[in-house]
Amino acid sequence: MCAIEYGSEERAAILALARQGVCQSVMTGSVALPDVEQMAPFLQPQRASFVTLESIGRLRGCIGSLEPVRPLGHDILHNACGAALHDYRFQVLEAAEPIRISVSILSPLQEMQFTSEEDLLCQLEPGKDGVLLQSGRCRSTFLPVVWTSLSQPEVFMKELKLKAGLPADYWSERVRVWRYRSESFAEAVERPACE
Repeated sequence: MCAIEYGSEERAAILALARQGVCQSVMTGSVALPDVEQMAPFLQPQRASFVTLESIGRLRGCIGSLEPVRPLGHDILHNACGAALHDYRFQVLEAAEPIRISVSILSPLQEMQFTSEEDLLCQLEPGKDGVLLQSGRCRSTFLPVVWTSLSQPEVFMKELKLKAGLPADYWSERVRVWRYRSESFAEAVERPACE
């Protein structure tokens, strides 16, 4: 279960596209989606992605898709707009704000089979697995990069449940969990959202 690997030129093009989406969204309130046929071939397959914005070393917006529902190029632009304007945790991004953009491209979701929470925790691969948890209408995910700050599976899962609006000690036979991998890369430095 591996994400597709992108070369340095493709990564640069993906980050440039995400920045274009952020800037256009900040300036106009929306983002235009180009004709799929006009995009580079690696942007045409349906893939799921996340776009994350950081400002002064802190999270400033993060929106993504867990399942591939549109071409990667469109998904990146859509999520860049969402991270800049529609992340409910933050005010709308301003053009002069310094941001650093990172993009994560996800592998397909793989549902996990387990007999208990302990069994699930034993199967998780810290640093590698992104995790999607769902119980009823409560749902949340952490990208693999979250393991850098929540390195213990027990703590990772407790925080994931809290993010979903569930108690940290919640467990039920209704819990469903999927794992995925991601390829993540980021701009080297912060710069204004629109220059």
